[in-house]
Formats: sequence, structure tokens, C-alpha cells
Amino acid sequence: MSLQNSQMLAERRYARPLAGLILVLIWSGYLSWGWPAFSVFQQWLWLLHTFLGLALSAALLPYLFLHFRRTIGLKRSWVAFSGILAALLVVALVVTGLHVVLFGQSEAERWVFQSHVWLSAVAVAILVGHVAFHALSLPERRKNKEPSRFPSLAGSSAKGLVTITVIGFLFVAGATFAYQFRTSPYSDTPAIEPYGYSYGEHPFRPSQTETSTGGFFDVKRVGGSERCASCHLEIAEQWQASIHAQAASDKTYQTNIKLLSERKGMDATRYCEGCHAPVALLSGQLTKGGKLDTPGHMQQGVSCMACHGIERIEHLKGVASYRFAPPQAYLFDGADRSLPVFLHNFLIRLKPEQHKADLAKSVLAAPEICATCHAQFMDKDFNNWGWVKMQDDYTAWLNGPYSGQTRQTFAHAQQRRCQDCHFPLQPGKDPSASPEGLIKTHFNVGANTAVPWVTRNEGQLERTRRFLTADQVRISIDKPNRNDAVETARHVDPSLIPSTEAPAYCYLGEKVTLKVAVTNAQVGHAFPGGTTDINEVWIHFLVKDGQGRTVYESGQLDAGNNVEPNAYFYRSIPIDRQGNAVWRHDLFNMVGDSFKRTIPPGGSDVTSYTFTISDDTKGPLTVTAGINYRKLNNRYARWAFKDDRLELPIVEMAATSLTLPVKIRPQVANAAYDQ
Repeated sequence: MSLQNSQMLAERRYARPLAGLILVLIWSGYLSWGWPAFSVFQQWLWLLHTFLGLALSAALLPYLFLHFRRTIGLKRSWVAFSGILAALLVVALVVTGLHVVLFGQSEAERWVFQSHVWLSAVAVAILVGHVAFHALSLPERRKNKEPSRFPSLAGSSAKGLVTITVIGFLFVAGATFAYQFRTSPYSDTPAIEPYGYSYGEHPFRPSQTETSTGGFFDVKRVGGSERCASCHLEIAEQWQASIHAQAASDKTYQTNIKLLSERKGMDATRYCEGCHAPVALLSGQLTKGGKLDTPGHMQQGVSCMACHGIERIEHLKGVASYRFAPPQAYLFDGADRSLPVFLHNFLIRLKPEQHKADLAKSVLAAPEICATCHAQFMDKDFNNWGWVKMQDDYTAWLNGPYSGQTRQTFAHAQQRRCQDCHFPLQPGKDPSASPEGLIKTHFNVGANTAVPWVTRNEGQLERTRRFLTADQVRISIDKPNRNDAVETARHVDPSLIPSTEAPAYCYLGEKVTLKVAVTNAQVGHAFPGGTTDINEVWIHFLVKDGQGRTVYESGQLDAGNNVEPNAYFYRSIPIDRQGNAVWRHDLFNMVGDSFKRTIPPGGSDVTSYTFTISDDTKGPLTVTAGINYRKLNNRYARWAFKDDRLELPIVEMAATSLTLPVKIRPQVANAAYDQ
């Protein structure tokens, strides 16, 4: 056998299966790409296309080597050019396809998949052109000598290619049919039966939650955040440190929710759990016989699906006023065995469009989604009194300058959503990262310093401290400029003294009043926000003389780490129907507020302090004022944590100081003063 014949035979061993592979890859690729709807059939097409693409990758390089070795000396320029171009395009197809298979599609590298789609169209066109150029330019002597115009494919037939195509189609159709008989891994019935309906026929009342089916969902549909972490590891690690992840396991919350269940029954806990533990609510755990400390619910808190499964907002009054819908299922959704789980995750990475459509809905970027849980009310069915409005950070934001929906103007009046402050962009390597390499951070930093302090999460605590001290609020002391200022005992015509501001000082024996202004500079909602009944925000005002002796102080801590009771607080004091303070955060007893002081976004609050300078005071006076913040006042925290010696951290959010000279009142001034 001649060398040329042996080369031809070797080439044919690859060419025949390659022709079949290319044909099936063409129709499977374009059929899956252009299929009108997400379906089981389409997903099996993806798997078939991927498997055959890998087979093509393995056979392509040997074929190209053999083919070019045999044809390198042929002098047909258009055939050679189109062949080389087709080979390069097919290699590029293989490279981009392998990249998608190995790394999946990400937002930052979506161009790789798009390139794969467009390269396939160009490669098919060039390949057809190459075959046509070969057929048209084949010399007469070769036409007479060769049994076929395509010697590489000699022995192949259209029937064989059609057979391969039919086999591929039957495989997809058969797999689709067989998959319909797969037993569902989910049981969308209440976790506890019989299930109680103490608040009417709706399964989730008094929570305002709705679902796409009107009923319950298996716990794996709502929880399972660890599965999300298999692809979104960086974001999942951030979430685990966040208050969202610990919304159910927070010891203070556990104390309060147990108190609620003891006083009003397990059904009543749905009011809180819709926001703190949606897994427990939606799976039907919250009824007589259920538990509040189930590990799966406790560890999930506000799970990934709790937010990303929100389909729409029901209303803006809060109390978990969202509608939950699980995503459309990829193949082997809910599986536990390793191979089905691998195929499930592989399909999501391969074609994440449906995954993104289901779990990255536009509602997640709307500030209204925050109102579903960061607004709150209680009605007569729950408190046996009447409708009571509670915290509402959303409305405070809406009425402020940052919403862009009011006429207010302020130094930072550009529109700023809740997400812009609490889920800011930062560099990350998550598949959801933007083309610029940015992700929405999920540390969800706010004002909770208590949870990271108790759990010893130093990283989250430091992030919270930095957030609180990042010019969120400002404080200033108004200088006591004097209109009766005296610079000399000798009379001088005031018109001869150039002055733009009267000097600020004080006299011995004088009563001084200083004004302090606190400005809500960059908090998008009222300051303080959230649970104003148990948070502790106050002004620490201190005056010291030149020898370091305290002249006056307000807002100091006593030996028990408690704030002096007459300090100037920013807080609310809810009361029950007998007028007693509701200090345990048992809001089901609340009928209103006896006191509430907060500062709207962009607003300021002014208070004054009056003190007397004794005759033995040594000047100058140093006046300092600071805004102190403590998540949870001592009385509540020590009750909720069951620790009488607990001392939670205090953060000084802003501070200022003023130096005041102290003078002896001149005789001429005394005479004028005595008159």
C-alpha cells in the first residue's frame, strides 16, 4: 500500500465520525439556542451538545494533522485558504466551547459564549465554502481516479449521517420522556400536621407573605444556601457573616420569639418569622408541635432564596409583605447524590439565563423590596387593640432627599437606594460580577454591633464601626458669640472697630448656655432607624476647665455601664394599654409611643446645655460633644442575653470640640451689667 493511500485511510478513520459529530452539533446547537422556552428537552439538548463537542475536541486535532499533511502540497489557493480559515474557526469554536464547559458563563466573560455562537455560524459558512471550492476545483484526472469527490469521506453515505442525527434526536427525546417519571425530591406540604389556622384561612397570617402557589414549599426550596455557595462562594461567605444570616439565631431574637410563642401561641410567631426565618414560615413549621430552634431554620436566617426568591412586592406596609416563588427547575433539581448534583450545577453554569431570570429579578434592585421587612405594623387581630404603625425606614427614605421623589434639597441629594449603602459594589470574582469585576457585597453592613460582638466576629464588627463613623451624622457646638463683648475698659466708638464676628468667651460666675446641633448627614432614613425602642443613641456633652476638672457633664456612664438617665436620647418609648413602657420589645403589647425623637434624612436637631462657671474655674474651657451609639440598651440586652454583666460596645459616631476663654468681668462691664 502506498504512503498516500495509508494516509488517506488514517484520515478517513477520523473524517467519518467527525462529519456525523459536526452535523449533530450544528442542529443540536442551533435548536437549543433558538428553542422558544426553557424546558427539560432543551436541557438534554445542552448535555448532548456538550458531550459531542468534547468528542469533537478529542478527534479534531488528529484529523487536522492528517488532513493538512496529505493536502499541504496541493496548489488550489481558494481551497487552501478556506480550509485553513475553517480549521482556525473550528479550533476557536473548540476553545470557546471548552471555556464555557470548564468555567461556565459569567457576566464578566459572557462574550466568550457569544463568540462561540457567532463563530459557529461563520465556521459553518466557511466549511461549506471550503467543500464547495474543493468540489468545483477538483481536476478531471482526479475526478476519474477517485471514487468520490470527497476522498476523506469515501465509504460514508447520507444515510449514515441521517442515522446519526436520528439517534441523537431519539436520545434527547427518550431522556426527556424518561425524566418525567422521576420522583419529585420535594414535599410541598406543611412540615407539621395538623397545621393550625388561628388567623383565618390564609396559611401564613399574621405574616403578610404570599406564595406563587398559595401554599407551602419544601424546606429545600427555601433554604439550601450551601448549594448556592458551591458556585457563589465569595458572596456566600460574606452572607454568612451578615446579620441577615443570623436573623433567626440572634440570641435576642430567640428570647423574644420564645416569649411571643409562650404568650400567644406558636401560630403567632409567623408574624416575626416571615422576615427572620422565612424557611420556617414557608415550610409550615410554625404551628402547634413545631420548633423555633430547628438547626436548618436557625442557620439559614434570611437565606439566599428568602430574598432571591421574591417574585413581587405585595404592599409597602411590611411584615414580610412579599410573594415567594421558587425558580424553574434545572435537571436533577433537589438531588442529593453526587452525579445528579454535578449535572444540575453544570447545567446552571453552562446556560445560566433562566437561573438569572428567576433569581436576579428587577425587584431586587428596587428599594421597595426593603419595605417588605423594614416596615412594620400591627392590627387588632394580633394585639387585640387596633392598628398600630411601628418602624418604617422605607417611608422615612421616601420622604427624604435621597429618594429623588421629594422637593427637598441637600448636600447629597442625588438619588440613593437602600442597596447603594447596604449592598455597595466592590471588586469580586463571583460569576455574577459585572464586566468591570464588581459584585454587590453581601456583608449587609448596617448598625448592628451587638451580634458580631457576641459571636466574636471581629471582621463584621469592624466593618460596622467603619460604616457608622463614615460621616453618617455630624455634631456641632454653636459658639456663644457675645453682643456685649468688651475688649477694653476705655470707651471706643464701635464704628472704628472692624469686626465680622463677635468674640466667644465667658465670665467667671456666669451661667452659660451652649447649643448643640446634630445633623443626619448621610443616613438615607431617619436617624436612628430600625428598633428605636431598644437601640441607644445619646449625646455625651462634657465641659472641662484648664486643669482638667469637670465643670459639667451630660450623658456619662455610671459604674454599671448605664447611661445617665437625664441624657439627651434619640429613641422611642412604646407603651402598652396601661401606659407602661414596653421595654422587652414585646411589641404585641404595644399600642403607641409615649416619646419618640429621631432626625429625618438631611435634617437637624438642636438642643442646649446650661451650666454655671464657678469663681475658682481655671480657663480655658474645653467643651466636647459626641454622638454615641450602642446597639441595645443595657436593660433590654441583659434580659435578652440573660447576662446581668453584659457590656455591649459603644461607638462614637461623630464628635466635636470648642475652646472657650474664661475672663474676669471688667468693672465697666460690671457697672453696665449692674444697671
